[in-house]
Amino acid sequence: MNITVLYFASLADKSHKGSEPLTLETGTSLTELYDSLQDRYQFRQQHTELRVAINDEFASWDEAIKDGDTIAFIPPVAGG
Repeated sequence: MNITVLYFASLADKSHKGSEPLTLETGTSLTELYDSLQDRYQFRQQHTELRVAINDEFASWDEAIKDGDTIAFIPPVAGG
């Protein structure tokens, strides 16, 4: 299945990308997807430290990925 991954804040900095298209095997979980990206880009945050969104809506980590989805990984941000 084909999806788009969006990266924000430190994840965008580390990956040097704001987004990228990916092809996944059917049944890949959000956790498996993030873990593979964490290995590829050496992200420091564990998935439990992030929010995840599917198609512009916050999602839980156990939701299924579907063909054509846009997945966003959102690290915590600090502000003042």
